Amino acid sequence: MTTIELLYDETKIFADIPYKNVDILVPVEQNPLQNALEIINNSFYTPFFGSNSEEKPVSFKGKSIAIAINDQTRPLPHEVLLPGLLRYLNENGAEKENIYFIIATGTHRKLTSAEILQVLPGILSMDYRYSCHECDDEQELVYLGETPLHTPVYVNRKFYQADVKILVGNIEPHHFMGFSGGYKTASIGLGGRKTSEANHAMLPDPKAKLGHFYDNPMRKDVEDIGRMMGVDFALNIVMNDRKEILHALWGDPHTVMEKGISLALAGSRIEKKEADCQYDLVVASAGGYPKDINLYQAQKAITNACLFSKKGGVIILVAGCRNGAGNEKFVSYVRNKPTWQAVLENFPSHKFEIGPHKAYQLALQVRDHYIILISEIPAEEVHNYFLSPAADFKKAVELATAYLKKDCRVAVLPFATHSIPDMEGSV
Repeated sequence: MTTIELLYDETKIFADIPYKNVDILVPVEQNPLQNALEIINNSFYTPFFGSNSEEKPVSFKGKSIAIAINDQTRPLPHEVLLPGLLRYLNENGAEKENIYFIIATGTHRKLTSAEILQVLPGILSMDYRYSCHECDDEQELVYLGETPLHTPVYVNRKFYQADVKILVGNIEPHHFMGFSGGYKTASIGLGGRKTSEANHAMLPDPKAKLGHFYDNPMRKDVEDIGRMMGVDFALNIVMNDRKEILHALWGDPHTVMEKGISLALAGSRIEKKEADCQYDLVVASAGGYPKDINLYQAQKAITNACLFSKKGGVIILVAGCRNGAGNEKFVSYVRNKPTWQAVLENFPSHKFEIGPHKAYQLALQVRDHYIILISEIPAEEVHNYFLSPAADFKKAVELATAYLKKDCRVAVLPFATHSIPDMEGSV
């Protein structure tokens, strides 16, 4: 018997696993070498710029400055990041009245007043002008043409027209974009729906997957969109599984990504080769709130859990999902599909939309694994998503037992969205 501790929403679950061969897999422990503010401040004095780009001038005097920040579904420590960035801008001539924050919601809904206080904490929402990006408001978008992969580029007008364009985000492995961070905050977070849908339509490409950057068509497209937007700077961080800042990088968004990927991999990689990750049962936590705010976000943990599971294996996902599925188009799409097989048959010919793409990913995962979900989503609704609901961990283990042998191998991923094996051919 092995007792484990897993994050669930804003609480913890303590559970017993009734098997002998249990590996608890966490990323190699990394601790900050400095406090968060020092790490951020130091990044501005060691900027990263590519060999083909000139270092930007450090005077912001008289210039309009647009700063794109992530929404509440991304757990970034804005209470440290934003004051550090604002201090740097102020020291180099920026005037408060010329600074404007844009919350990069992508295709997500507008934030509530309470959620705005989460992403613009303290007095920031009172001291600075801000708005939420709206991907369907054509009056607020500007068309820039097409990328080499024929994605129509519609972007946030306020951001595009600013003299200085800055992104704030984090770098970590992403389940189909390869890695989050860099231009993605603008290209997808501030893109029109047509832009996001054209980019995400590349999802079935076999190279559109976790850990792939240079050969990933979706990521290549994101880089091209960002260059077309003329983004000047990115402030990106790398965090450990305790959400502590390990590294901060400032400079050209593409170069920041190139420098940050190895740091992000070091903080996420489990010291176990992918070929050795053939576990019969994988128990995964999405990492608690807000990573498990809804199934739409928590599904990323399933992607990572699949990397550790053998084909035909069992996955138990622990994710609060306080906001349910998290995407109405996803819900509407699966409501009319009786089985995961129906999704796989229909999706290739279906007009691409953000939302149903998650159903396609989920169908591929359910095809190869038996997936049990412990969440706040009603059981009948969980069945609609081709998953097996469990009211608690004991019930989940009972469901899993029917598929497992007594000597089965078990992996526990307490921070699944932050955990990947040592994969060959990545980056």
